Amino acid sequence: MKSLGWDPLYAPTFDWPSGLALGPYGALMTAVFIINGALMSVFAMGLYSSLETKVGKIGSTLLGFAGIASMGLAFTTDPTLRSTPATWHGRLHDLSFVLIGLLLIPSMIVLGSAFQKQIQWRGFSTYTWVTAALVIPTFILKGIAFYIFLLTMLAWSEVTAYHLWKTAERRPQDRP
Repeated sequence: MKSLGWDPLYAPTFDWPSGLALGPYGALMTAVFIINGALMSVFAMGLYSSLETKVGKIGSTLLGFAGIASMGLAFTTDPTLRSTPATWHGRLHDLSFVLIGLLLIPSMIVLGSAFQKQIQWRGFSTYTWVTAALVIPTFILKGIAFYIFLLTMLAWSEVTAYHLWKTAERRPQDRP
């Protein structure tokens, strides 16, 4: 990563984490992108089945498409500093990153509204909107802020997935 211009303090998002796919462990980073996107899509399907409103269906569908966009990060990136033109796979990688932001953030805003309409999710409405408000600038900004974006999204996903799991456990119609 250092050879690409990355520095953990001075240039923390310079080709990170996508640049890891250019190194000796590239296959592992590519697998992580695919697994992350697939898990996000499965999470979205769980929310889709749990949320009863049209707004909930729209929000979880947007989240599912953000998962598919996350899988698109598996297209190998181009180094930022290069003397060659951009490759087709580098452009697809960059497009996937933009699509994540264009789908993930609206999905959270819509899901916040959907959570407000269902009693078992009501407490997650404000939490989701506050998370979205924090995520918007940290997705756009570079540097340390991008780490905050990743940590915030991971925390929201984990807390919400845990609540989804606990809610599904309590639903008697799902039991045999």
